[in-house]
Amino acid sequence: MWTRRLAVAALGVFLAVPLSAEVAPLKVVATTGMIADAVRQVGGDAVEVKALMGPGVDPHAYRQTRTDIVALTRADLVLWHGLYLEAQMENFMQDLSEKRTVVALADQLPTSILRGHDDYDDKFDPHVWMAPALWKLMIDEVETALSTVLPEKAEIFAANAQAHQSELDALVAYGQNTLSKVPDNRRVLLSAHDAFGYFGREYGFEVMGVQGISTQSEAGLNRISALVDMLVDRQIAAVFVESSVSDRSVRALIEGAAAQGHEVQIGGELFSDAMGADGTYEGTYVGMLDHNITTISSAFGADVPARGMNGKLSAGF
Repeated sequence: MWTRRLAVAALGVFLAVPLSAEVAPLKVVATTGMIADAVRQVGGDAVEVKALMGPGVDPHAYRQTRTDIVALTRADLVLWHGLYLEAQMENFMQDLSEKRTVVALADQLPTSILRGHDDYDDKFDPHVWMAPALWKLMIDEVETALSTVLPEKAEIFAANAQAHQSELDALVAYGQNTLSKVPDNRRVLLSAHDAFGYFGREYGFEVMGVQGISTQSEAGLNRISALVDMLVDRQIAAVFVESSVSDRSVRALIEGAAAQGHEVQIGGELFSDAMGADGTYEGTYVGMLDHNITTISSAFGADVPARGMNGKLSAGF
């Protein structure tokens, strides 16, 4: 009898402790990989994050799938970029915000620090992740969103955000130091679409895209011809392809310049609207920018660390 009672009592204690101590992680759905990475950095073990868009996915053209809709409607918190980046999802997100907690993070940034663009009346360039100093402000917005939904973890979120921003400070310094080695006459960054404006503003590069801010804009023959003439006239030796955009238009530039007797090479593949493969260093925000900074610097002849800022890049330079 006593043995049986002791066993039952012990079972009760065993069951009671986990039930009172365990707190389920906050379910967060993020649209882009960059936002998902920020949530992981700030949220730590208190969050469970799902990114809708993986490596190589173009957010300008992305539409939510049935699986996405299920995840979004079951999430405790939905974080999307805003600034018309996820153009095809805007109406859905606005409708969802009436039922769930939904935050467009970049829409919270002061417009005074954003780039306007001729392509978009009353809209701004959404590619703020290209400048680590601006991305620090996005980390603040992630911290605010998580703390609002889960205030009992606010101190942890604040500490995690501060630690990650220290990493971003190191990234800012690495970019300034490494890219400063590129000679002034080579500081022209031409890629598939106009995603690097904030990068150019932060690091002193003239930036051009074959397509506009959105990959949904078409590059006409006149645009291609004008860029070919520019490459030849200014003797620019390197252009860049992007992991989430077709390289067709960039290769057309190379062929056009070759027809005029000027050789242009692909300086490398850059991460523009999506990060690298999941589980890799380039699949993190810091790794993504480390790759871009190191690739661009190397293509223009600067002396760069063999495997980037942290020695973790998958390809040597």
